[in-house]
Amino acid sequence: MTESPPIETPPEPSLAAAELIRDEARRAPDKPGVYRMYGEDGTCLYVGKARSLKKRVMQYAQGRFHTQRIALMVSLTRSMEMVVTASETEALLLESNFIKKLKPRFNVVLRDDKSFAELMIRRDHRAPQVRKHRGAHTVPGDYFGPFASTWAVNRTLNTLQKAFLLRSCSDSVYESRIRPCMLHQIKRCSAPCTGLISLEDYGELVSAAEQFLRGKSRAVIGRLSSEMQAASDDLDFERAARVRDRIRALSAITMEQSINAETVEEADVFALFSDGGQACIQAFFFRAGQNWGGRAYFPRIDRSDSDPEILGAFLGQFYEDKPVPRLILTNVSPHEIELLAEAFSMKAERRVEIAIPRRGEKADLVRHALTNAREALGRKLAENSAQTKILDDVCEAFGLDARPERIEVYDNAHIQGSNPVGGMIVTGPEGFRKNQYRKFNIRDEELSPGDDYGMMREVMRRRFGRLVKEEEAGEPVERPDLLLIDGGAGQLAEVMAVLADLGVDDIPVVGVAKGPDRDAGMEKFFMPGKAPFMLPLKSPALYYLQRLRDEAHRFANGAHAKRRSMDIKRNPLDEIEGVGPGRKKALLHAFGSARGVSRASVTDLEKVEGISRALAERIHANFRKA
Repeated sequence: MTESPPIETPPEPSLAAAELIRDEARRAPDKPGVYRMYGEDGTCLYVGKARSLKKRVMQYAQGRFHTQRIALMVSLTRSMEMVVTASETEALLLESNFIKKLKPRFNVVLRDDKSFAELMIRRDHRAPQVRKHRGAHTVPGDYFGPFASTWAVNRTLNTLQKAFLLRSCSDSVYESRIRPCMLHQIKRCSAPCTGLISLEDYGELVSAAEQFLRGKSRAVIGRLSSEMQAASDDLDFERAARVRDRIRALSAITMEQSINAETVEEADVFALFSDGGQACIQAFFFRAGQNWGGRAYFPRIDRSDSDPEILGAFLGQFYEDKPVPRLILTNVSPHEIELLAEAFSMKAERRVEIAIPRRGEKADLVRHALTNAREALGRKLAENSAQTKILDDVCEAFGLDARPERIEVYDNAHIQGSNPVGGMIVTGPEGFRKNQYRKFNIRDEELSPGDDYGMMREVMRRRFGRLVKEEEAGEPVERPDLLLIDGGAGQLAEVMAVLADLGVDDIPVVGVAKGPDRDAGMEKFFMPGKAPFMLPLKSPALYYLQRLRDEAHRFANGAHAKRRSMDIKRNPLDEIEGVGPGRKKALLHAFGSARGVSRASVTDLEKVEGISRALAERIHANFRKA
C-alpha cells in the first residue's frame, strides 16, 4: 500500500497573509457567494462557497481552522476573489464549476473526468439517424445514456441496426446514394435513402426503437412476435425468419446486462470506499430499468477529508456538465445533502432525490457498487506501488533529480509523407492520462514529404510555444517532467534546438531509437551530453519505456489512419461551389460516379436537372485544372 505524502507543517501566518485575510473580511459582503484563494505564483489554492461571504472569511481572519491543511492554505494565500450569487444553491453550482476548471490544490478534485457516450436519434432530418454522441445536446433529437463504455454503446448501436433497421450513415452519404449500401444487404438498414421503405413506415421503426430505449422492451418484442406469427401464418417464412432475428437481437441485449433493476427505472448509483489516504467512487448508471455500465473514479483527496465531504464535492463536480437523473443512490450521506439535492433540482428543472437506501433492491445495488469500489481501490493501490518502483527505476536510468510525475511521449505517423500527423501521449504515476492526449495535423506546406525532423520541429513549436504563452499569461499549466522522443540523435537535436529557441531549458529530453531490425529490447537511448546507452534486457524500466513508445506509436498511427480515411472519403464534387447535396445526387445518378462526372462535357452536364450552363462550365473546369 502506498503511503500518502506527509502533511506539511503550516508556517506561522505571514503578516501579508494575516493582513490580507483581515482586509478581505472587512470588505466582504454579507451575502451568499463563492470565494477563491490564490498563492504567490497566482495559482488557485482553494475554492469555497458560503451562505455569508463576510462570516466565512472572518473565520479565516480569526484563525479558526479545523485542520492543519486549512491553516497551511491560509498561510500561503496572497490574494482572494469573491463572486456574489443570488442564493447558496447557485453558489454551490458555481463552486463546482470553478473547482472542476481550476483544480485547486486544497480541494477534493475529480480527476480524469471523461465525457460519456450516448445514443442519439436525430430529429432534424426526414429520415432520423441513430448514432453515437458525446458532449452538449445541441442537435435536435432524443438522447439516451449515459453508456459507461464505448463497448456498451457500440453493442447497443449494432443491436438497433439489426432490430430496427435504422440508418447510421451521414446526411451527405444519404443524399448521394443511388442504390442501397452494404448495410441493407446484410439486413442492418431498411434503405430509406433509395425509397425501399416509405418514410412513414421508416418512422414507425424509429418510434419502436425509441420505445425500446425508453424501457418498453417487452411491448416492442411482443409486437414483433405478433408480426412473426402473422408472417408464419401467411407462409412467408423468409419474412418470419427476418423478424425472428430481430427479436433475438433485442432479447440478447436485455439479457446481457450484468445487474438489472426491476424497481429502478432511472438512477445513478454511487458507492465510496476510502483507505490509506485514497478513495474510490464506483458509479453505475441505470436507464430504462437496465444497467448501462459503470466506472470507477479516484478523486484527489486529503487524509483529513471525511467521506461525506469527499462524496459531496465529487457529486457537485460530476454533474457540473452532465444531465442529472431523477434518483441518486449512495452508501454515504453527502455533505449538505439537502442543498445538493436542491441544486441538482434547479439544474434539471425537476425534482431530484438523493437517497441512502437501507434495504430492498436499491440497497442491493448500492452494496454491489461498494464491493466494486473496494476491489478497484485495492487494485489501484497495488498498481501505484508497482508504478512508483518503476518510475524510480526510470529516474535512476536517466539521472533525473526527482521521480517524474508527468511524462510526455511523442511520435509521428505518415505514409510516404501523406496525411502527416504528430501524436503526444501523457502518463505518470497513475497510468495513461488519455484525456490529455493530443494530435497535431502537420500544417507546414514547405516540408518535404516524409521529413520526420521537420514534423517533430513543428510539433515541438506548437506544443511548447503554447505552454510558454500560457505561463506568461498566468494560466495554470502542467509542465512535463520528462520528454520521450521516438528517434535517435538527429531527432533529439531538433527537439533541443526548438526548446532552446523558446527558452525552455529545464525539461529532460530522451530520444528512444529502435534497435536493429526494430527488435524490442535493443533500443538505444540518447540524452544531451551523454553517449548513447542501453538498458538491461530484463529491466522493468525498459519494459515500461517500450510500453510508452508503443502507446505513442498506436495513438499517432490511429490519428493518421483517421485523417487518411477522411481524405479518401472526400468526394471531388464536395469542393465545387454551388453543388449541394441535391445537385450532387442528381449528378451521381446521371453519370454513376464522380469519375463519370469528370468525363462529361459541358453539354451533358447541362442536361442534368438543376445544373445551369454557368454551373456546368464550373464543374467541367474544376476537373480540368492544371
